[in-house]
Amino acid sequence: MYQPGDRVIYVAEKHSPHPGPRAEAVQPETNGEGYSYRVKKFWVVLEVQSDSLVVRTRRGKQRSVSMSDPRLRPARWWEKLLLSSRFPDQPQDREEPSESQRAAAG
Repeated sequence: MYQPGDRVIYVAEKHSPHPGPRAEAVQPETNGEGYSYRVKKFWVVLEVQSDSLVVRTRRGKQRSVSMSDPRLRPARWWEKLLLSSRFPDQPQDREEPSESQRAAAG
């Protein structure tokens, strides 16, 4: 189902006294001292293992997530298009061209 380079979205549950601007489904906690909410995390698949994925976060961290986790899903086509800046850059399998190669290319 998943392949390296795929963009995925993970919905993380968070708790904080001050939810950020991307917080969704904000609910006050029972004691009234904070909020519980969800935040979408935009990740790229680095490696597919037998029952889990190794993903890269926007800040370059690597995480391992179970493929059966209901909070993980593939990004929809319109999310890839409209929210592309929220995903980490795609990994580069090749080296950057040298100065001489760039000059020769044009």
